[in-house]
Amino acid sequence: MYLPPHNGSIGVFDSGIGGLSVANAVCGLLPRESLLYVSDNHHAPYGARTDAEVFDFSRRITDYLLAAGAKLVVVACNTATSIAIDGLRESYPDVPFVGLEPAVKPAARGRNVGVLATAVTLRSARYRALRARYLADRPVWESPCVGLVERIEAHGAGSVPVRALLEDLLSGAGELDTVVLGCTHYPLVIGDIRAALPPGTDVIDPSGAAARQVQRLLQRRGLAASEPEISVRHDFLCTGGSAPLQRTLRHLPALNADRRWVLPYLKRLTTPDA
Repeated sequence: MYLPPHNGSIGVFDSGIGGLSVANAVCGLLPRESLLYVSDNHHAPYGARTDAEVFDFSRRITDYLLAAGAKLVVVACNTATSIAIDGLRESYPDVPFVGLEPAVKPAARGRNVGVLATAVTLRSARYRALRARYLADRPVWESPCVGLVERIEAHGAGSVPVRALLEDLLSGAGELDTVVLGCTHYPLVIGDIRAALPPGTDVIDPSGAAARQVQRLLQRRGLAASEPEISVRHDFLCTGGSAPLQRTLRHLPALNADRRWVLPYLKRLTTPDA
């Protein structure tokens, strides 16, 4: 199995292209940092997997990123964060991790709140605790958005299949004033989501907050890149085909600018017997 040299890079992984929204925010805030991104699209969507499967995939990818030299790991997937990040932190106590969870706290400024997330995230103890802490006194409309991740992966932003599904999913949501994007795929189609919601709805994208947490951890641990002469590289690995990732990168110029290569079909990252 090919192991790319990425000593001192930021490792990022997701079940597919959704984590690119987080990786893009990280590279926008930290332009000197190199990134090694893993898309486990062979096993996507994680929201349809068991908890045990999600943890196993997450552990194997983390092993790979650390072996390549990553200094920090971003679990750029709400589902994997909900299920796996606590176990990852216990297994790798010296490794800084940044996870993604539904931005429920800032949603507390709204009165009619909607949460778009996978079924795994919505049933997780982490999400339920956040909802009980910040939104217990108001109605919360929730949708597992069945099929949305697959359509984003297959068709991308602005496509008819994505827009049609969003209109159907949100048709029964009522007059929401605040919507939380509880899956990293969803910021990639934030324009389509806004188009399906009442005008003026506050749509909360957690990517920026995750990038700022990466910055804080790197600074706190003295790990931030400080050598401007070192070339920045953004490399991408896929356990399935690379077409969705390649298509999405063209719409993320800050992340795409330092792209070196994309390697598809590296199934052994998460499937030893593949």
